[in-house]
Amino acid sequence: MPGLRRFALVGALAVALGACTGAPTAPPPAPSSATGEPPAQRVHVSLGDSYATGYRPANVPAGTGRDGFAYLVAERSDLRLINLACSGATSAQLRAEPGCAPGNRGPDAPDLAGLTQLDAAVRTLREHQGRVGLVTVVIGGNDLAPCARSQDPLGCASQAVADVRANLAATLPALREAAGDAPIVSLTYPDVFLGAWVSPAFPNGQGLARLSVSLFRDFFNAALKSEYEKVGAKFVDVTATTGGYGPLTEMTQDPTYGQIPTPVAKVCALTYFCDHTDVHPTPAGHEAIASAILTATGR
Repeated sequence: MPGLRRFALVGALAVALGACTGAPTAPPPAPSSATGEPPAQRVHVSLGDSYATGYRPANVPAGTGRDGFAYLVAERSDLRLINLACSGATSAQLRAEPGCAPGNRGPDAPDLAGLTQLDAAVRTLREHQGRVGLVTVVIGGNDLAPCARSQDPLGCASQAVADVRANLAATLPALREAAGDAPIVSLTYPDVFLGAWVSPAFPNGQGLARLSVSLFRDFFNAALKSEYEKVGAKFVDVTATTGGYGPLTEMTQDPTYGQIPTPVAKVCALTYFCDHTDVHPTPAGHEAIASAILTATGR
């Protein structure tokens, strides 16, 4: 094999000369899959309600759009979003109601094809096994929202929280099993009931706002956190990150409402509740939620 040895020696000298003279050497070929295609992009699977779809009320600009937190997180994490969320969903509907009307889906969201969100998520996670970068869940707001107008808001909220806990307990183990070791991030909401402080739609608005602080901190969010932690999910306390636990004695000057508590002013800026009696986030609200998720996941 003297010819082969000479060929190898010449090749080695050429590499050495290239290194000494600064001459470029050919890079090694890039790895490729067996089909010659680039590796498939990792995915972000989103479940939940209108917070996840990016819904905005009809009387504000733009309507449903890609500035919802799920879209922002996927884009900034270099993940492909598979948004299974459905506007209006309750915790019971997430696991038990099949399908989602086209108008209740987010932009480019897939048709659930007669599946519940949970069943669609399990199927999607199994199909993308090894390529799931993130799962996010935001649910329970539609269970709690009717309590704002209840004659007995505490009794209503207690029943709503019990229902949410029971539904999460029946949902999350299947989601965790399908997700494997992929990170699951669970969310709560801004305390939109703080906006009742300035809303003429609530005659006892200041009383409801005061009551809501304990309701979110000690009952609703504590229940959510407990259930999600049972399956090893990270819990992002959006109420806290949007200022909901601040003292109502701390006042600020709001351009629309004058001197109001700082937590009320924050919820007025981050949701449409104060201006439109609508619980959904403004673009600034979605930015705040996205930032909290990215921080929680180290992205």
